[in-house]
Amino acid sequence: MVFSTPFFLFTYFPLVLAIHAITPLKWRNAVLLVVNLIFYGWKKPAYILIMFASIGIDYVHGLLVEKAKGAGNDKRAKRYVIQSMAFNLALLGFFKYWDFIAGSLHGLGLTFMPVLGLELPIGISFYTFQTMSYTVDVYRGDAKAQRNIVNFGTFVTLFPQLIAGPILKYKDLADQIDERDYPIERFAAGVQIFTVGLAKKVLLANNLGSLWDYYKALPAGELTTAGAWLGIVAFAFHLYFDFSGYSDMAVGLGQMLGFEFLGNFNYPYMAKSITDFWRRWHISLSSWFRDYLYIPLGGSRCSKGRLVFNLMAVWTATGIWHGANWNFLLWGIYYGVLLVLEKLVWGKALQKLPAALQHVYALALVLIGWALFAIEDFSALGPYLGSMLGFAGGGLVNGTVFYHLRSYTLILLLAAVGSSPLVKSLWHKLPGKAQKLLCPLLILAGLLLSTAYLVDGTYNPFLYFQF
Repeated sequence: MVFSTPFFLFTYFPLVLAIHAITPLKWRNAVLLVVNLIFYGWKKPAYILIMFASIGIDYVHGLLVEKAKGAGNDKRAKRYVIQSMAFNLALLGFFKYWDFIAGSLHGLGLTFMPVLGLELPIGISFYTFQTMSYTVDVYRGDAKAQRNIVNFGTFVTLFPQLIAGPILKYKDLADQIDERDYPIERFAAGVQIFTVGLAKKVLLANNLGSLWDYYKALPAGELTTAGAWLGIVAFAFHLYFDFSGYSDMAVGLGQMLGFEFLGNFNYPYMAKSITDFWRRWHISLSSWFRDYLYIPLGGSRCSKGRLVFNLMAVWTATGIWHGANWNFLLWGIYYGVLLVLEKLVWGKALQKLPAALQHVYALALVLIGWALFAIEDFSALGPYLGSMLGFAGGGLVNGTVFYHLRSYTLILLLAAVGSSPLVKSLWHKLPGKAQKLLCPLLILAGLLLSTAYLVDGTYNPFLYFQF
């Protein structure tokens, strides 16, 4: 089940809200656990068994870690953390990477690993990282072990962010799981945030996705340099509004149910360096890798050689996390190299450039990175990158590019403005009375337009569901 469908908007979630509202406070987590599992197993009920295994293993290991720490046996506590992480990584590795590794080996003539044709459980990359954070937080003393398995299950399966994030750390949500309040102001803010996310997804991302699909499918001999850049710009906006739209909807749904989730994006296309970009893009993933991998490896307080190793290890892992394909590994290494270069070679010189040049530098490298990310077929990736760099089989530009520029001018302008702080800045400059008058009208308009697009069939799945 996904958020941007009429069934979720007008049947499932209203029912959840009604049941949640009439349920006594002490039973609300139990009710949430049930609706979370229904949401997750809507089309594939068998996935719920995987979720139960994850909940059970990590719940028990959290208690074991706390008990060992309380007895002063740090070595045993650490062993329990490693066991828990090994289980989660094995679960993720089996479903996400077994067939990829087996297929790659078969290509080399090694057939000892059978290709199983496994279907990836939706959201497994997200919820396994969440549960891994739990035992680590308990070990570090950042959170107490959860003794109520229903409450712990609610954390693991919380449906607003279960499928595609934001990735929640247990230490950030522990108090809210046990006890939370429900002010009407938070609910109203949640409705606003959800509607903004829905409009991002349905009105912007879906339309821009069709433009990217056209250029991605073009044969190399017909692709122009201008077309390659227009296509990847469309993908960049498509991915941003698709993923940030989902994150906004998750945050909004969470607020309507009494939770406060941290934001996942902070205008990443306004970045002036690659380092700045990754402080703004998919913040929950970046902070997860920082807290649970980069800092434990030594962070930046180490020798230059060790710093290079730490950055490359983190970004190789980031690439692998995103998908079971060689292009994702290459994408992670690409960003690792860029971040090493910014840290050790040209970072200080970059800061001395005019802000506009810093911005152009960052956007150009990010767009090249999105080509690595979006095109999984290496036989198509090389020609596409070559076209972006001026070696296009179709030349520099053609009439189709001008046609698409005319057709998509408005949507591209809206995307450019929507990915900047301009709208937010203008909104805050309005008088309070104007905001109170316009806000419900804009929410209603956003819901009506988005619903009209959904009914008309202009829906496509969230990109990050495949991760």
